[in-house]
Amino acid sequence: MSFFTFLLVGVGGFLGAVARYSASQYFNENHTFRLPSATLFVNILGSFLLGLLIGKGTSEMWSLLLGTGFLGSFTTFSTFKLEGIQLHVDKRRKDFILYNVICYGGGILLAFVGYEIGRLFA
Repeated sequence: MSFFTFLLVGVGGFLGAVARYSASQYFNENHTFRLPSATLFVNILGSFLLGLLIGKGTSEMWSLLLGTGFLGSFTTFSTFKLEGIQLHVDKRRKDFILYNVICYGGGILLAFVGYEIGRLFA
């Protein structure tokens, strides 16, 4: 791998992390949902955008910058898992099930929709 590859992933990762932090701050300050809404939002949006990016068939440079870098740090699997465990520990069974169904099912669905839309614009 070249220095340029690391730079693309690093710049994308930095911007994705800043965007994720901003989204978390916005949701935590402006919304009171029963489910962990910031993580739900970034993961669902990130699934759609990654599907769109792949469906469009972007170049390796854009895939590294936006897919691996930006969306890799914008979305979060570890926080999703931790928040799911917290819902389970708090005995919020319905919220736990709903959160997992929306994150997994919605993420797969929106990745597919994004992919199909991306193919239309390829």
